[in-house]
Amino acid sequence: MKIKEKTSKVVIKMIIAIVIALYVLFPFFLVVINSCKQTADITANPIGLNGVSLTNLYQNLSDVINNTHFLFWSAFTSSAVITILSLVLLALLGAMAAWVICRNKTKWSVVIYFTFIASMIIPFQVVMLPLISTFRDVGNFVGIPMIQSIPGIVFAYLGFGGAMTVFILNGFIKGIPMELEEAAAIDGCSPEQTFFIVILPLLKPVITTVTILNGMWIWNDYLLPSILLQQNGPVKTLPVAVQAFVGSYVKQWNLILGAALLAIIPILILFFIAQKQIMEGMIEGAVKG
Repeated sequence: MKIKEKTSKVVIKMIIAIVIALYVLFPFFLVVINSCKQTADITANPIGLNGVSLTNLYQNLSDVINNTHFLFWSAFTSSAVITILSLVLLALLGAMAAWVICRNKTKWSVVIYFTFIASMIIPFQVVMLPLISTFRDVGNFVGIPMIQSIPGIVFAYLGFGGAMTVFILNGFIKGIPMELEEAAAIDGCSPEQTFFIVILPLLKPVITTVTILNGMWIWNDYLLPSILLQQNGPVKTLPVAVQAFVGSYVKQWNLILGAALLAIIPILILFFIAQKQIMEGMIEGAVKG
């Protein structure tokens, strides 16, 4: 009886897992099959397989890449530069902040840590309205344009992504023995040398985790770039540039979904390559936190 009960529980869990997987993968399935159709077939039956062909897929992707309004390579380069700069700064500055907060057992370090945590629960919509005016004032003060510019959007991602980065890294750093830092100090290392020589290499698994999580968010983000970079700006990321295929009366769904497929592929490849490190970093950060 016990064996049958265990078997039935396993079967139920498998069914639930399959249902959840199908639910999650269904939007991706729609993007793929509709990238292989023409607009007429998509609007007639977006779920059906009528009109699906590799010829249509090749033609749609070719039209997206060569479209003079979309400027695929320019948007791809902008997305790559923004994503890479944001991820490098988030990982480096987040690790520094998490280390200092974790190792300084003071009242202020606790206040700063919980300020980071509290910022994670503030909806983005709350700060949407004052965001542009604030960034414009900051740009005027520092002499660097913060609207319609790469420095501005990278600065915004540092602010919005810093809280989760510090939270995850802080939990991991708590599990690193203090004896390692004390030994480095005895050997004559300064705090800066201790961080870069001793601590930073140990953070590789969890830094990989936060980098992939932040990377998927930044690469696919539409709302923040559309607000700060704007439709008529000189810099456009891939999600913002797709707007070129959306008109007042006509929507080129085959090209929209073809562009979406091209935008998904790089981050999907990166996720499959690093999925093991993502899971390890999440588990270690949660357990050690």
